[in-house]
Amino acid sequence: MLRYLPFLLVLALWIYAFIDCLNTPEEEVRGLPKVVWVIVILLFGEVLVGPVAWIAVGRTRRGAGGGRAVWTAPDDNPEFLNSLRKGNKKDSAKDESVLKDWEADLRRRENELRRRESGEDAT
Repeated sequence: MLRYLPFLLVLALWIYAFIDCLNTPEEEVRGLPKVVWVIVILLFGEVLVGPVAWIAVGRTRRGAGGGRAVWTAPDDNPEFLNSLRKGNKKDSAKDESVLKDWEADLRRRENELRRRESGEDAT
């Protein structure tokens, strides 16, 4: 089993580089056109030249400060939070009216329960 490990590692790197190259937008590809990178990865994949070249040179690196902003959670995205504030004015008024109705119903039921417990059955 151990003798297959180098082959599997090379295959995994080859597949990773190929899929990464296919999924990378054309404007983020450096050096060569995307089609040429795919051919280089496929032709020189067995000797690791193609996949390593793609990972090292072919794609644009996105560091912590560079590239597009990546939001990790919705509450980190100010655009999402603003959309919630704008879109919920109608919903909040409706929710408040429903809440008032529930509170009134709860008060009515509590009063009815108190009357039953005190012996004033209104039946």
